[in-house]
Amino acid sequence: MSTSAIRVHRRGEAGIALATLPPLSLYVHLPWCLKKCPYCDFNSHELAPQTPAAPAPRGGVSGLGRPGAGLRPVVIPEARYLDALIADLEASLPQVWGRRVISVFIGGGTPSLFSSESIARLVADVRARLPLAPGCEITLEANPGTFERERFRAFRAAGITRLSVGVQSFDNRALGAIGRVHDAAQARAAVAEAREAFDTFNIDLMYALPGQTLAMLDADLDAALAYAPPHLSIYHLTIEPNTTFALAPPERPDDDAASQMLDRIVARTTSAGLQRYEVSAFAQPGHRCVHNLNYWQFGDYLGIGAGAHGKLSFPDRITRQVRWREPVMYMDRALAGQPISNEHIVTRDELPFEYMLNALRLAEGFDLARFTDRTGLTVADVDARLADAERRGLVTRDAARVWPTPRGFDFLSDLQALFL
Repeated sequence: MSTSAIRVHRRGEAGIALATLPPLSLYVHLPWCLKKCPYCDFNSHELAPQTPAAPAPRGGVSGLGRPGAGLRPVVIPEARYLDALIADLEASLPQVWGRRVISVFIGGGTPSLFSSESIARLVADVRARLPLAPGCEITLEANPGTFERERFRAFRAAGITRLSVGVQSFDNRALGAIGRVHDAAQARAAVAEAREAFDTFNIDLMYALPGQTLAMLDADLDAALAYAPPHLSIYHLTIEPNTTFALAPPERPDDDAASQMLDRIVARTTSAGLQRYEVSAFAQPGHRCVHNLNYWQFGDYLGIGAGAHGKLSFPDRITRQVRWREPVMYMDRALAGQPISNEHIVTRDELPFEYMLNALRLAEGFDLARFTDRTGLTVADVDARLADAERRGLVTRDAARVWPTPRGFDFLSDLQALFL
């Protein structure tokens, strides 16, 4: 790949030396959705509906609309996009040659809009080009609005080992308030099917939704926990820039009410046998998300697909990469062997914050030896800031490890900012 095809930002030399390279994951981005949610700032693109007279283009597959909602079929250029993904992967192979992949995460967008045949092709093409670890976790994100009976089983047969279901709420009023395309009945049906089809799966829930009360949150938790989910991800509804909600913010529970809701979530998930191992993640024993753990432990990940981000380590540097964001441009550039739009080397000054932004999200914190292995820095490089965090009651530490206190979890942004 010609370096003239990308913008490379070299803010000084990294000035580090890594004795070993961290574990490697693969992230694959499928960018299309039936409808853009008003709170979403991810790189997702709403599909234009197919007109009734227009046939699906060659290489395209019709997605699924919400039954009874008046959505017409949408068409995804699946074959061409998969060709672009594999071209992107092949162009990236020299950067990860010989490294084993411990997890694959197919995110979006709404990946479950893709057919099971396309997902099977993607998994097979990845396996043909990268050495996957035995029992490699392969996660697919799915939304209830794209659910139909047996669809999840087809994804399992295609090679997916873990499903992440974007429920967000089991309350029709709340779902409408945040612009979701599915309803409560579809949410329940999708989770029930995921439970039948997969040994491990995740439910995404949001809280502090417009008009939500503690009783409404309890009802959502009742519904989710009734399925005994191996993994539960909980997200506070936040207003992000460049979203519809940023232009017209809905009225939401205040900070005190949101804090009460989080306390209720922690108490009820603990009673249900789920451990809070990360700020927003709760899991039964043996069901932590391998892929996300690798992020939080400052592992490497190759990101392919429109707008995908990646982090790759080399003996003398750590780099961040971004792919072309707009899907058509991405396909054109990737097929031409130029999938990367931006790349920069992470400097020594940036590394403490980059590491702590991830590692301090974990309840168990991090080993000091791992900090050195993953960054090439020494504990002395961050000792003064760790001491400051300890004085403020945000972390606890011993000779081998650092972990956030309950106060550190509650004020995580303040804790992370100490390392800027």
